[in-house]
Amino acid sequence: MQVNVMERTTFYLKYGKRLLDLIVASILLPIISILILVISFLLLVFSGRPIFFKQYRSGVHFEEFKIWKFRTMKCHQLGKEEKDWQEGVPDDFIFKGALDSRITTIGKLLRKWSLDELPQIINVLKGEMSLVGPRPEVPDITSFYNADQSRRLYLKPGITGLAQINGRSDISHGQKVEYDIDYVENCSFVLDIKILIRTIRVVFNGEGAY
Repeated sequence: MQVNVMERTTFYLKYGKRLLDLIVASILLPIISILILVISFLLLVFSGRPIFFKQYRSGVHFEEFKIWKFRTMKCHQLGKEEKDWQEGVPDDFIFKGALDSRITTIGKLLRKWSLDELPQIINVLKGEMSLVGPRPEVPDITSFYNADQSRRLYLKPGITGLAQINGRSDISHGQKVEYDIDYVENCSFVLDIKILIRTIRVVFNGEGAY
């Protein structure tokens, strides 16, 4: 029988994880603030306005919040694709790919090193996200989650996570969900530190970034 993470009342889940988020985010904030100013200027010069991309995502227990990212795509909207998913999101579903023509030149560079995610440090400080956790998905996708897939929303979404150090955008939705549920069921201080350290290597190598 699988253990619901909400039934695990460990000190780390109750207090330590949030404390780690606040300590690390506060230490990184001065450095990240400088990078945000530099990137904002470059985007304004080479890509124009708007600089930021804002979108609602599903957080813990499907609670929606507004995520902030640097805009990496051209400013045009595509119509929503009608989905007929009766038994949850298909395992072979892939949300984005490397050949998306909407991605700008500077956007490709930002995505390669995950610099477009930097503004989410504000989401972490506000308590809407964590440094480590399942990546926040759009409600248009999570609304189709089955009971098993919904388990990835038992913890706050993260800037990085187990799926991000094991393929990022190269893996299917089914693989991502497996990694996220594995993380939710085994979340610990040691695991979070390991993921944060491995994230540095993955980002510098540009693995699976689109």
